Amino acid sequence: MTIMDAPAQDTTTARKDFGAIADRLAAGFAKSAAENDSGDCFVASHYDQLKSEGLITAGVPEALGGGGADVRALCDIIRRLAHGCSSTALAFSMHSHQVAFPAWRWHHQPAAVPMVEPLLKRIAAERLVLLSSGGGDWIGGSGKAVAVEGGYKVTARKMFVSGAPAGDILMTSAVVDEDDGAKVIHFPCPMAAPEVSVLDTWHTLGMRATGSHDVMIDGLFVPADKVPVKRPAGQWHPLFFMLGTIAFPLIYAAYLGVAERARDIAVGIASGRTASPVTRARAGEMDTALTACRLAHQHMIATVELNAPSAETVNQVMTGRRLVEENAIRCVEKAMELAGGAGFYRKAELERLFRDIQAARYHPLQKEIQTEYAGAMALGQSIDTIY
Repeated sequence: MTIMDAPAQDTTTARKDFGAIADRLAAGFAKSAAENDSGDCFVASHYDQLKSEGLITAGVPEALGGGGADVRALCDIIRRLAHGCSSTALAFSMHSHQVAFPAWRWHHQPAAVPMVEPLLKRIAAERLVLLSSGGGDWIGGSGKAVAVEGGYKVTARKMFVSGAPAGDILMTSAVVDEDDGAKVIHFPCPMAAPEVSVLDTWHTLGMRATGSHDVMIDGLFVPADKVPVKRPAGQWHPLFFMLGTIAFPLIYAAYLGVAERARDIAVGIASGRTASPVTRARAGEMDTALTACRLAHQHMIATVELNAPSAETVNQVMTGRRLVEENAIRCVEKAMELAGGAGFYRKAELERLFRDIQAARYHPLQKEIQTEYAGAMALGQSIDTIY
């Protein structure tokens, strides 16, 4: 089955209901976005509203007490939230993909149901916020795990943990040395454990209010029965074919939303001026980049909807991720040009969006690695250690 053959899925109800909620929340979030940005303040109050409005549990299957939103519907929520607050959208995307991953397994992998259902039920009942250790903890793994009686002792410093101040469980990993080579163990890390602390490290160019601080894990005991996956370090694994396919459309929905917001602001500024060939050219380049961004993101979503994670779907998603990155950044750059000097003022919001969109560069697979991965796929070569 090709990407164009992907079956259409009816998510109209979920999109309509959650879309309206996301639009309303985004309008409110926009009022504090600049203040949070200028003070490096995590969007804690926004998370309270994400919980109370049912968005934190939106990705949990309805049968388990959640909203039943699939990846397409979740992308729409995140994109809309970004119209009001880039940081809220990006941080929420990290929680969303950690929910969408077990939800996808619950729907499509019957053997995994006993493993993922208890977590999904807890998310719905307790409105848990899940965290991801992000691109700093990719396929190679990070941190050290030592085998002890009944499990492992883990010491690690995890970077880019978006939403850390609000998190309940960090879904993470650590490397354990074994006789036949290094292995990566995956496990849930309770953020309330005394061995876990959030370090005040997130002071950045953009996406300043995501709370993507480092998390320190100092000697946490992880029982063996809490380790669902142990895999060779530094190699692609079926787990990452699933994660790589499902997670990135959600993450990059935030950047699409940033680009859309920048476009609308720039058009609003330019519309009050006398038209000229220069402004028309800038507006045309901006809208062309935004269209390319939207098409690439739809390609990513369609790949997820094939429901067949593999090296090939990762290739398709990561190609889309690269195209969204480049065209979202270009769209915002052109929006700055179209707005002219007015866009240089903080009150215009464009300068914040210009800073926020830069973060699209830094998630896996970054462009050089994505290019090598795509080339290896084209030539029929191994991608096992290209990440």
